[in-house]
Amino acid sequence: MFFQSRLSLVTGGSGFIGTHLTQALLNSGGRVRLALHARAPIISGGPGIETFHGDLSEPEHCLRAMRGVQLVFHAAGAASGAGASADRTMAGIVKNISLTTQVLQAAVTAEVERILIFSSSTVYPATRHPIREDELAEQPPHPSYLGYGRMRRYFEHLAEFVASRSAVKLALVRPTAVYGPHDDFNPESSHVIAALVRKAVEKVDPFEVWGTGDEVRDFLHVEDFARGCLLTIERHAACDPINIGYGSGISIREVAEIILKAAQHDVPVRFDASKPTTIPVRLVDTSKAKRLLGFEPRITIEAGVRDLVRWYAARRLA
Repeated sequence: MFFQSRLSLVTGGSGFIGTHLTQALLNSGGRVRLALHARAPIISGGPGIETFHGDLSEPEHCLRAMRGVQLVFHAAGAASGAGASADRTMAGIVKNISLTTQVLQAAVTAEVERILIFSSSTVYPATRHPIREDELAEQPPHPSYLGYGRMRRYFEHLAEFVASRSAVKLALVRPTAVYGPHDDFNPESSHVIAALVRKAVEKVDPFEVWGTGDEVRDFLHVEDFARGCLLTIERHAACDPINIGYGSGISIREVAEIILKAAQHDVPVRFDASKPTTIPVRLVDTSKAKRLLGFEPRITIEAGVRDLVRWYAARRLA
């Protein structure tokens, strides 16, 4: 009933995360307004869904998008891969800060009930154990995440300020590495699972993987992530960050093997340690999400990757 009685605005409604948030809201009986800019939405039309076309970096557009809205899921923004140049990374940081400040300002002015802001597990310092939310303090992130991690941490500070000076309730999630259908498969900007799925389905040989293969990540399927976001805005809009992750790690070497097997691409993996990678180990403690939200992942990495390989292969043939 929580989402059925409220209209939710999803910014970045044509993007990877926005698409899955929209579907999760519709599945929960919610009504959704998609904020769209340059791209057409993947989900459009039908009962319970409406669209707003505009540029959310413009204050007037932002305010219009929020008229009559109770909940906001702020999924709009720019992302970059491990090998992105300083120029590309800075461009993304500038865009994300501009969008997020405008969205928060409009949420206050429009007096929306609740807004969910994405932080990131990149805010954390380097550790080799699953890191808890309260271990952050003000330690710097891993050098490979310095700009992006500090930016996401700044979003948390902005959210704290808004929560302290207005009636808007803030929900904060720190997602781990998310993958799944509608991910970014562009070779210049894709993250590891999408990049490897593309190469495996397209039968690329040699099959090159950046890094040593020993890097460890906590990968979460996007459908699980969207469900975690809905639980957070409903049950913990307390301006208190929560890790949303799988809760255990897997090496990039193992992921590559799972992808190759699913794609039936029988070639050796060539690891290139000279190519840029990010943090060697990133694990997050998800006990807080389980305790406060009742959140536990449902989709294993094996099942999620097999589904993604099938989805991408079918998409190429369409």
